Amino acid sequence: MTSFEEDALAADQEWAAGWKRGPVRLRWDVVPVQIDDPAPDLEVDDSIGKPVKLSSFWTDRPALLLFWRHFGCSCGMDRAARLRTELQAYLEAGANVVIVGQGEPNRAAAYKEKQELACPILCDPHRRLYQAYGLLEGTTAQVLFDAPDEFLRRDPQAGMDLMTSRRDSDRRLVDDPWQLPGEFVVATDGRLRLTYRYQYCEDYPDPRVLISAIKLARWEKGS
Repeated sequence: MTSFEEDALAADQEWAAGWKRGPVRLRWDVVPVQIDDPAPDLEVDDSIGKPVKLSSFWTDRPALLLFWRHFGCSCGMDRAARLRTELQAYLEAGANVVIVGQGEPNRAAAYKEKQELACPILCDPHRRLYQAYGLLEGTTAQVLFDAPDEFLRRDPQAGMDLMTSRRDSDRRLVDDPWQLPGEFVVATDGRLRLTYRYQYCEDYPDPRVLISAIKLARWEKGS
């Protein structure tokens, strides 16, 4: 089993390669899954390395699936802070809540503890679930709109300097730098009841929309 630092270094290199190549998955090749479609169901590891079938989260209750950008992203940390205040409302509405992240179990477990997240984190380092749910990469305008122009232009040295400066911080840059997030509600019949794909990295959904979709998914079953 690899260590946390080995996983993080490998993810550093993935981030650097992604910075150099730029975003490429900017368009859908096929129509992405939408409301009333069957929710894609794959098996991935959770933050303790246990294989988990995604559908296990919507067997008895609707599921709220929260796809993170990457664990070093400031907007992901903002979303984590929001989730800490919103989680109880989602649970009371009747949902199982689960985060999907790019990291391996070592990094997912560390992030879960650091961000004090009281819900499971699933690990999708190869982004199979991200792609199955139709989550694209974003342009620099969608991801770096609040950064200096050298980042908007994707200057190679600026990217490497940023990665180095963040390496020993809670905002370490890892994985795919261009991945956009998304949030989905799945009913117990395995069909999507809400599909929310971020248009930019801080495009957080209104929690009232998520709560309403969860309630509708529950009421449709008559529970």
